[in-house]
Amino acid sequence: MTSYAAAGVDIEAGDRAVELMKSRVARSRRPEVVDDASGFAGLFDASALLRFRRPLLATSTDGVGTKVMLAQALGKHDTIGIDLVGMVVDDLVVCGAEPLFMTDYIACGKVVPERIADIVGGVAEGCRLAGCALVGGETAEHPGAMGPDEYDLAGAGTGVVEASELLGPERVRPGDVVLGLASSGVHSNGFSLVRHVLRTAGLALEASLPELDRTLGEELLEPTRIYSLPCLELTRSAEVHAFAHITGGGLAANLARSLPGTADAVLDRSSWTPQPIFEVIAGYGEVPREEMDRTFNLGVGMCAIVAPDTAGTAMDTLRAHGQHAWVLGEIVPGSGQARFTA
Repeated sequence: MTSYAAAGVDIEAGDRAVELMKSRVARSRRPEVVDDASGFAGLFDASALLRFRRPLLATSTDGVGTKVMLAQALGKHDTIGIDLVGMVVDDLVVCGAEPLFMTDYIACGKVVPERIADIVGGVAEGCRLAGCALVGGETAEHPGAMGPDEYDLAGAGTGVVEASELLGPERVRPGDVVLGLASSGVHSNGFSLVRHVLRTAGLALEASLPELDRTLGEELLEPTRIYSLPCLELTRSAEVHAFAHITGGGLAANLARSLPGTADAVLDRSSWTPQPIFEVIAGYGEVPREEMDRTFNLGVGMCAIVAPDTAGTAMDTLRAHGQHAWVLGEIVPGSGQARFTA
């Protein structure tokens, strides 16, 4: 007899995965979350927005790219969801929005309940770190389209910002200070190049290299840093004009997106030292600096552009929240470009 299970879809395994993830998802709950007994939709009490005069909803969606292939190769699935949340909520906070809730989507070749629970558990932990709720999601089994150990994940988030407090290029002016916020490593961009370097240089994920204090795979799988809470606190303690989330395209290209057409950001390359993992990628892969610059964050995961008289307070606030920050550069008259002095 033909059945769905015979076609490769295990409904019982999906149900078990849901049961395993419930307690982890609950840790990301916010007071505004409303239970939907059917489970078909996530509910969020919009009356919470009444505290705003003119609330603007912000939305973002993203994935984690081919970094999932490293998680699969290492058999470690409990942090890749943190990467997903970081890629979404760190985009939301750029405009000053507070992340409210997220949903996720996982496609896999075979539902292994413990693996799915680990992935979703990472998403829930990321939401907890970001101060938002994981209100729903979907897991889809795609036998034949994906191998049994393959999966991919994506997510979407919604945030809110007061219209009068919206951050962006129109607030930036010459004299402002650019602060660099340290990344945790490679984050979730550039992994196609990373995997190419691993192949061409013959590097194994289990390799112990003299430049690193843990295995190469452990270093590369370090989850994306989530900046939303310290950045939101920064908007309350200092005069912030703009943020820039440093993702694919590198520091200069992403920072330029937060500049008006009448100003440049002049950055001091000597003001920070990228983590050793970037030296490993560049050295073993013979990747030129220009290619590293436009592919990776090189140790700067977020930038904050602040009024000069609040730069000191801003750095104190970030450090109080465990975020290493430093003066990266300044805003000068120009044409909307970010450039290095050294």
